[in-house]
Amino acid sequence: MKQKIIFTPGPSQLYFTVEDHIRKAFRDGIPSLSHRSKTFEEIFIRATAGLRSLLGIPEHFHIVFTASATEIWERCIQNLVAEQSAHYVNGAFGKRFFETAGQLGKKAEAITASDDEGFTTQQTHDSAELIALTHNETSTGVSLPMAFINGFRETNPQALIAVDAVSSLPYPEFDFTKIDSLFFSVQKGFGLPAGLGVWIVNTRCLERAEQIKSKGALIGTYHNLPSLVSYARKNQTPETPNVLGIYLLAMVVEDMLRRGIKAIRNETEYKAAILYQALEANRFIKPFVRKTEWRSKTVVVADCGTYTKSLTEYLMQKGIQPGEGYGSYHAMQLRFANFPAHSKEQVELLVDLLQNFEP
Repeated sequence: MKQKIIFTPGPSQLYFTVEDHIRKAFRDGIPSLSHRSKTFEEIFIRATAGLRSLLGIPEHFHIVFTASATEIWERCIQNLVAEQSAHYVNGAFGKRFFETAGQLGKKAEAITASDDEGFTTQQTHDSAELIALTHNETSTGVSLPMAFINGFRETNPQALIAVDAVSSLPYPEFDFTKIDSLFFSVQKGFGLPAGLGVWIVNTRCLERAEQIKSKGALIGTYHNLPSLVSYARKNQTPETPNVLGIYLLAMVVEDMLRRGIKAIRNETEYKAAILYQALEANRFIKPFVRKTEWRSKTVVVADCGTYTKSLTEYLMQKGIQPGEGYGSYHAMQLRFANFPAHSKEQVELLVDLLQNFEP
């Protein structure tokens, strides 16, 4: 049976080289590899060096591995916040980051916007130790402009700036002088099986974690920032990690480097443009995010109303697996991932189907 093209926004379509990399990994015994071996250290180096090159990560930023991006929410709050944090919330995942802070006993402030909108101005948060931003809200398809993110360094110089880029990387180009922490998981834009989070932090974050720890606060057991960074300096991890996941990340990042990040970004923008054009051209469905400056390039959300079920069935019959609407939007929306794993030809096929859809 022919496999469907997976447009769900995570887990999503596997990058086209993953199957071959998995076969080679099994031939080479990677799944049984000791995480204290020289071979693993070489894999760690390839993964982190590749990410630095692909994303332009400066040397004073550390790259560490966790079980998921959900874990990183918790580690961010434990390691970077003694008392107060500020969270910009315009969807389900920004809200969950905010709720995590409250669950960990912090005084968390939520600055909210409508689900189909971003924010127009940065507020000043004099008491906030951390400002948490969701660059790309996976639940709604809203993306925060880079100018908005970059403005917090000037308006809130005392605060650490943490950015959730789970469903946007590797597409966006971040200015690392304007942020302190960036994180993602691999099952979306990197087209890999789920089970690995990547946390990128600068020396300010490490210093904050050590300061909080010195006052007797619990900042995590085996996975706290000082421990993660200490092992990363040896190209290792504190615990037995997802060795296969780190290996596959290293391989796919090298594939992306050969393809070229500029080409990936240009193709992402082209695919997003034709997807939004298709939604606007069909009288039965529309883009959920009305203002173009807030529209995500990597998660395109369609308002389908009463036609959601019939559109889903129509696409499934044509070999396309759309993503369901999230939470309360389940019965009214569909979400379409636009990741590097989705070829221009696959997106053009989806566009043709959307343009021709009639209930």
